[in-house]
Amino acid sequence: MIPAKTRRFLLRDSDPSIRLLALRDLWDRPTNDPEVRAARRQIGRKGWAAEILRLQNPGGHWEVFRKDESDLYVPKYISTNFRLIVLADLGSTRRDPRIDRAAKLLLDRWSHPKEGIWGEPGSETCITGNAVRMMVRFGFGEDPRVQRALDWLVSAQKADGGWHCWRSRTGTLAAWEAMAAFAALPPSSRSPRLTRAIERGAEFYLERGLLREADGSTYGPWRRIHYPHHYYYDFLLGLDFLTALGYGSDRRLRPALDLLERKRGKDGAWRLDAVQPDLEASDPYHHPPPIYPVMLEYLGEPSQWATLVALRVLRRAGRL
Repeated sequence: MIPAKTRRFLLRDSDPSIRLLALRDLWDRPTNDPEVRAARRQIGRKGWAAEILRLQNPGGHWEVFRKDESDLYVPKYISTNFRLIVLADLGSTRRDPRIDRAAKLLLDRWSHPKEGIWGEPGSETCITGNAVRMMVRFGFGEDPRVQRALDWLVSAQKADGGWHCWRSRTGTLAAWEAMAAFAALPPSSRSPRLTRAIERGAEFYLERGLLREADGSTYGPWRRIHYPHHYYYDFLLGLDFLTALGYGSDRRLRPALDLLERKRGKDGAWRLDAVQPDLEASDPYHHPPPIYPVMLEYLGEPSQWATLVALRVLRRAGRL
C-alpha cells in the first residue's frame, strides 16, 4: 500500500541507511536478503553515516570543547555523544572499527560502578537512555555496564510511570529516552521487571495521548517533526517507540496518528518541521552557547527520515 513513487524515494541509492531500514521495517526483508546485505555493507562508506564518520578524529572522538579531548558531550550537538546517537539510528554497528573505537571510548570514560553509565555522578534519564539505546544498537547490549544502566533506568521510573531528567516527583513526556532504550531491546532479553516498567511507561504516554501533560498543558514543538532529536521530544518520536513496543492498536493513539496523517504531503512524503533546539520561551532546556544545530535534510523538503519513520509507525498501527 506504499505508492511506487514513495518506494523509489526511500530505496534510492543515495543513503544506504534509509534503504536498509526501509527494506527491514517496511518490506520485512530478512537479514540475509541480498539487498539488505548490500545496503548494510555500504553504511559508513556513503551517505549520512559516512559523512559523520569522515569528521571523526583518529582517537575515536569528534569535535571537542576542551583541548584535553576528555569531554565527549560538548559542544552540542557535534560532540561524540551526539554523533554516536545519530550513527546508531542510521544502522551503524560495532562491526565498523570506527564505531567500535568510539563506543568503547564513551563506555570507558563514562562508566559508573553502580549506575553503569554515564558522565557525572547521579545519572540523568536523557543521557543514560540515549546511551543505552545506542549501545544496544551498536551491539554492546550484553556489556555489564549497559545492563547496569538498564537497571538504573527501571529504578529511576516515577510513581506515575514516567521519567524526568531533573528532580521531580512526577514524569514528563519530554523524558522519553528510557522507553526508546527499552524499545531497542529484543523482547527475549526483557526481564519481568523491565517488562513491567515498559507497561507502566506505555500507560503514562497513552494516558496523555503523546501530546499533553497530566494537567492538560501542551507544548508547540511536541506537535512538530524533527531529526536529529538529541534529547528533545516530539509526537512522532513517541509514536515510534510505542508502536515498536506493541501498542499500535491502542485507541488512545488515534489523535496522534491522525495528526501524523494530516502532515503527509500530496506527494506521499513527510517533511521535517524544525531543527532542534526547537524551543518556546518558557522551555527550561535553554543552554548558553556554543550550540551547533545539526541537519541531515532540508526543512520543508520531502524527508527520507521522516517518511520512513511515519510509514513504519502507520504500518505497526494497522493504517497501511
